[in-house]
Amino acid sequence: MRIAFIGLGNMGGGMAANLAKAGHEVRAFDLSEAALAKAEERGASRAADAATAVEGADAVVTMLPAGKHVADVYRSSVFGKAPTSAILLDCSTIDVATAKQVEEEAKAAGYAMVDAPVSGGIAAAEGGTLTFMVGGSADAFDRARPILEKMGKAVIHAGESGSGQAAKIVNNMLLGVTMAGTCEAFVLAQKLGLDPQVFFDISSKASGQSWSMTSYCPVPGVGPETPADRGYEGGFAAQLMLKDLALAMEAAQAAGAYTPMGGEAEELYRRFVERGGGPKDFSALIKMIDDSWTMPSDAR
Repeated sequence: MRIAFIGLGNMGGGMAANLAKAGHEVRAFDLSEAALAKAEERGASRAADAATAVEGADAVVTMLPAGKHVADVYRSSVFGKAPTSAILLDCSTIDVATAKQVEEEAKAAGYAMVDAPVSGGIAAAEGGTLTFMVGGSADAFDRARPILEKMGKAVIHAGESGSGQAAKIVNNMLLGVTMAGTCEAFVLAQKLGLDPQVFFDISSKASGQSWSMTSYCPVPGVGPETPADRGYEGGFAAQLMLKDLALAMEAAQAAGAYTPMGGEAEELYRRFVERGGGPKDFSALIKMIDDSWTMPSDAR
């Protein structure tokens, strides 16, 4: 297939490379020259702009920062530029309302489209082991699935338009809450005289077990290797967790849902990001909770 890929950041770059590796003709575009050069090295061809990338495409994949970018790219560079036979896949994490609106506009313009946000992080994007949560019609999902399967290990139809985004932000709200609780538990355990490894050995096999504990422990040298063992680098940035929590709180307000734990997690991550922790892995929140975080000089 000829696939246009727009957005080659930390996630999109690896995803586009996996599509090229699978034998697809990938025509890529990003505002970053460095990202474009890297995409070329990994088998994609570069396009001068997004509108050029989608010309004659069988599929269009977008991986963009926020809803405003998604809406702008589709309205200005995809609708009316890509063939109406192309399947459109937005893999960005954005608000549910924008996802639904853009998909309604796509349908009105004669396109089939899905919202397909991802879970798994940079390593999974590079390794082709992402999980995709997909919103859209059954027919659009069936068309999108073979493309998504080249980039992920699990492709799940969440429901109609916007359901993929709903699943993603609710899942990440739960992740933010459980990571905050895991950080608090380790700090309290240490202050009560428990060795972190001993606490891990107990809690990871007891009722306190969670993915944040067992697979992504926020304490260096405890459990499987995680970003905590690399100075909290190379994982899921705290600023991205804050973005997802803010989206979840926005959705909760619109739906009239009471999410006090989600609200507390958003507040904790907002404080951490405001203190310069944004680029660090989200598990670095433990450094603020144990009062060992030092604000970077360029964030003061």
